[in-house]
Amino acid sequence: MAADIAHAVVRYTAATGDTDFERDTAVELLVETARLWRSLGHHDHHGVFHIDGVTGPDEYSAIAYDNTYTNLMARSNLLAAAEVCERHPDEAARLGVDDEESAAWRDAAESVHIPYNDEIGVHEQHSGFTRHQRWDFARTTADQYPLMLHFPYFDLYRKQVIKQSDLVLAMYTCGSWFDAHCDEDQIARNFAYYEPLTVRDSSLSACCQAVVAAQTGHLRLAYDYAAEAALMDLADLEHNTRDGLHIASLAGTWMALVAGFGGTRRDGDSLRFSPRLPEKFSRLAFRLQFRGRCLRVEIGADKATYTLLSGSPLTIHHHGSALTVNGDGPVSRAVPAPERRPTPEQPPHRRPNVH
Repeated sequence: MAADIAHAVVRYTAATGDTDFERDTAVELLVETARLWRSLGHHDHHGVFHIDGVTGPDEYSAIAYDNTYTNLMARSNLLAAAEVCERHPDEAARLGVDDEESAAWRDAAESVHIPYNDEIGVHEQHSGFTRHQRWDFARTTADQYPLMLHFPYFDLYRKQVIKQSDLVLAMYTCGSWFDAHCDEDQIARNFAYYEPLTVRDSSLSACCQAVVAAQTGHLRLAYDYAAEAALMDLADLEHNTRDGLHIASLAGTWMALVAGFGGTRRDGDSLRFSPRLPEKFSRLAFRLQFRGRCLRVEIGADKATYTLLSGSPLTIHHHGSALTVNGDGPVSRAVPAPERRPTPEQPPHRRPNVH
């Protein structure tokens, strides 16, 4: 949770350029959360930084070692703290941050362990996860979901079964790290490995899976997950809307559309887009406020159009190619077809709940 809040603070300041908020609020928040991560982790005799005994986003795995999502979010938090202290040295000094502490944050961040199984070629949700016994899905009936209501956590914790997106969430939230260390095939291989293990016993999962399904070219699957997120309460898919709305799933619908089919990512002080639409969409349009600009994005089956509605010119990237939008009018680019890959399977009885 600490790293999630720090991540939100970094995203807010990056999108708005709100230096007053960064100085008055973000510095202290980032410093104290960085201190937390540095105190929770340790360097081994090779200098690698580990964080042990955590529960990542997947609540069916507890007391895990080097959870990839947690480690990458902590890494981001540590680097952000070091960077913000450079920009605001007076605030950093007030909090007692010196060069040695800031260097220790950077060292921990750059040496954090990200577990990877070389034999099967996928990143692990946490160290050793891919070597656990797989859950016996064949003997699990449809009426035994959610699993936590029918099986002891002792069994769930020891098996390869995932309540909600974890490694897949990391590939979206910490996408810059994966972009720097992986190619598209690696991302697709990771996604294909974790799909048959993810039972979505939480409404928080479908929107995250929609984003990475779209990123890896599985547009029909992404559409189904986006629909599940959108209809969670409108269609009462889990028969529990009477207990309250699934607000995170509602917000996740926007994420599935804009980050998924829009392929929207922040890239430092700019934005990049890799849009693609599923067959059932003829058009998707949305607006973004970013650093004093208002940008309109319209995506069709074969092209995307970017229009700067207000603000100074902005250079963005469309499927890796730079283009500049200004007040002279819309700029359009072709949308390439995704690479064809086999559609990954879901656990039995756990196809997207939209049919």
